[in-house]
Amino acid sequence: MIETDFTRLVGCTVPIQLAGMGAVVSPELAAAVSEAGALGQISFVQTDPAVAKQRLDRLEQLTGKPYGVNLLLPYVHPEILMMASRRARVVDFFWGDPDPDLVEQVHAEGALASWQVGSVREAISAERAGCDFISAQGIEAGGHLRGQLSLLPLLEGVLDAVSVPVLASGGIGSARSIAAVLQAGAAGVRMGTRFIAAAESNAHPEYVKALIAAGAEDSVLTTLFEVDCPMCPAKHRVVRSALDLAEALPDRPIGEIEVSGSHYPIPRFFGFPPTRQMQGTITAMACYAGQSVAAIHGVQPAGEIVAELVRGAENLLARHDQIAAH
Repeated sequence: MIETDFTRLVGCTVPIQLAGMGAVVSPELAAAVSEAGALGQISFVQTDPAVAKQRLDRLEQLTGKPYGVNLLLPYVHPEILMMASRRARVVDFFWGDPDPDLVEQVHAEGALASWQVGSVREAISAERAGCDFISAQGIEAGGHLRGQLSLLPLLEGVLDAVSVPVLASGGIGSARSIAAVLQAGAAGVRMGTRFIAAAESNAHPEYVKALIAAGAEDSVLTTLFEVDCPMCPAKHRVVRSALDLAEALPDRPIGEIEVSGSHYPIPRFFGFPPTRQMQGTITAMACYAGQSVAAIHGVQPAGEIVAELVRGAENLLARHDQIAAH
């Protein structure tokens, strides 16, 4: 157990928030992370409200502990926002300027509001908008990148600029990195890449294998996976092998996805990560991965990942305290 302003605020025992990763985050993954003491989180990106309700129902069948709902601007469906604000402990926003009206709606229904930011200016705006805590995303992160700074310079600036709890996001995949940012003043961490390889993840198994085989240097920046992407054009970070293969393929569909019993073609450079509902040339799809990908060595249950991270971080922090005492 590592107690921080973040854990006290949201009612967790572990200062880890699961990142929003679209359909990769199954209700089972979000629930498992919450059950392990962290803040599990589920994402709704261009989701039908009826489907969102089904996924929340499933999540709440699996855990009674706090969880979050991640929403992307400008695709915030009013019905889903209301539903999430009434049911989740946290409603988490990304990819847009902090909006006081959205935060007010979340608070009116009893939830906490958080915002993932990519700059000090955006962090100040999020606090002024009324957010209860903020996630500072460095460019080491997987998926789509909001800012231009690496994590530590951004974190330092954000911590100096705001008074609400701040989570560190980007390149966090090990106990050592968690301990480091906690020592630097963060109230917790936001992690995505490490949990793509969780047993409960909805990531396609071939996607997971590509991450297991990758090192930190294999996480590369590109703007190419932007087809049908709600956050593009934007820089995003993927596994090098996926980018290389996609560039080498002819410009025609590379697979198909099943949605509600129907099958749709997947174009080259499709902006959504490969899930279990997809088939085709999986390893040429948007295999998003942050620089923390080197911390993935195999598939593990999410609860085991959280426990391993907490034990390691506790040991490192205790060692630091012992050294400081002398």
